Amino acid sequence: MAWFALHLLNLLWALAGTSTQTQSSCSVPASEQSLVNGIQVLMEDSVTSSALPNPSILIAMNLAGAYGLEAQKLLTYELMASDPADLTTGQLALTVMALTSSCRDPGNKVSILQSQMQKWAPSSPNADASAFYSPSLAILALCQKNSEATLPIAVRFAKTLLASSSPFSVDTGAVATLALTCMYNKIPVGSEESYRDLFGQVLKNIVENISARIKDNGIIGDIYSTGLAMQALSVTPEKPRKEWNCEMTMNTIFDEIKQGKFQNPMSIAQILPSLRGKTYLDVPHVTCSPGVETQPTLPSQLTPAPTSASNITVTYTINNQLRGVDLLFNVTINVSVKNGSVLLVVLEEAERKNPMFKFETTMTSWGPIVSSINNIAENANHKTYWEFLSGSTPLNQGVAYYVPFNKEHITANFTQY
Repeated sequence: MAWFALHLLNLLWALAGTSTQTQSSCSVPASEQSLVNGIQVLMEDSVTSSALPNPSILIAMNLAGAYGLEAQKLLTYELMASDPADLTTGQLALTVMALTSSCRDPGNKVSILQSQMQKWAPSSPNADASAFYSPSLAILALCQKNSEATLPIAVRFAKTLLASSSPFSVDTGAVATLALTCMYNKIPVGSEESYRDLFGQVLKNIVENISARIKDNGIIGDIYSTGLAMQALSVTPEKPRKEWNCEMTMNTIFDEIKQGKFQNPMSIAQILPSLRGKTYLDVPHVTCSPGVETQPTLPSQLTPAPTSASNITVTYTINNQLRGVDLLFNVTINVSVKNGSVLLVVLEEAERKNPMFKFETTMTSWGPIVSSINNIAENANHKTYWEFLSGSTPLNQGVAYYVPFNKEHITANFTQY
């Protein structure tokens, strides 16, 4: 009898996972399809043997339907060969989902990820919201592979979220929504109703917080958090009180694409699934079959129109006033660069003119980030990093993508979060 009950429970878990219950509320009009094709091609062209393998890009390619089969194949093989010991929990979770979306067996990456999450606990009750981002990805990946075994982990995670006093983050909230929606959808019939109540309560809280960040133009948080937020709002079983106008969000995203705001491959990877009517919950349901290279219809212009060759002047300040750091400074320099240059060029020119402005970068999935200035490096243990601001407004693009304007004042401020 016990065996039959266990067999029935396993069957119910399997049946519960056959639907993603996607509730997409809008679609890309035909007039804008070439625009979406354009950013997808831009993203796929970033995949090279010398580039950092990015699982988010492979997930987006597979959900959208890849155009470049060689890029798809290269990225798949690189991620298959990746060593879990070299990956963070979030990177490992994304790699598992990327390989799943490619119909490849992630191998021991799943059991390693599960072991990591069984040991997971936030550093403190008021841990920064970013501390919940990677665990959310992990639960989403594990839910898609074995939701029954993931249930105890997800319950503990959900209870931790309920008790957390962290400031809200749209990105983290969106991924947590996807993870807990996956678990909510896979609770088998006849199991404890308390599971559904718990996940439902956490989802309700998170979704209300996401909807509170919807701006009048439809952007959710900022333009780079909007893609994940769109996924979350399109699948959550707990609908927010504030109605979301998906078409308005779409139209604003199209305007931002036309202005060249989506040049970063990672930013494209996060918005593309929503523009193709997909979410990360669709990862296990991708149909993998031998493809044929296709030539998509592209917009007449993939990148912003070239600017004039004239120079602009950018004021650049480096500032460190944190106590406990040996070298305190606040130094400013005026830098002349070609109009249209990215911020990284400004930093390089400042360093060339004055050794006081030396810096180092670290490559991430979002491109290079400035990790050290004047030998003062970011430190996760001390919760410090170099924050870049235009005037008093933090930049939402990295140094390799942000384009300063004439007479802009850029500050690199050593900051503690």
